[in-house]
Amino acid sequence: MRFMVIVKANGDFEAGKMPSTGMLTAMGKFNEEMARAGVMQAGEGLHPTSKGARIKYAGKPAVTHGPFPATGDLVCGFWLIETKSLDEAIDWMKRAPFGGGAEIEIRQVFSADDFGEALTPELREQEERLRAQGK
Repeated sequence: MRFMVIVKANGDFEAGKMPSTGMLTAMGKFNEEMARAGVMQAGEGLHPTSKGARIKYAGKPAVTHGPFPATGDLVCGFWLIETKSLDEAIDWMKRAPFGGGAEIEIRQVFSADDFGEALTPELREQEERLRAQGK
């Protein structure tokens, strides 16, 4: 099962405050441990919303440039991990070197089988071809 681990932003992040060397070292160690175990597929930090944009689709797409209000739903980073279950994903993420009220969200990524008959053989083939091109 694949999971997207969403790291929530805070005021320091949105202000552009970079993590300390100690935090980067701890995060590197944690990422290395997940990679060695074959769990981590990707993981990155994101720039603050002041460097981003949102697009709302209600008729003609409307673009809003950041920064966005700090609502608690802003994202500052992510991991894409593969584990046998949600419980295993939770066990891994409980070891992440966060503190100070940091918050993450773990969400399962859809697989082709989750779409059932709506994903026709042609659409399934197209998806597989596109994934192969991206590697």
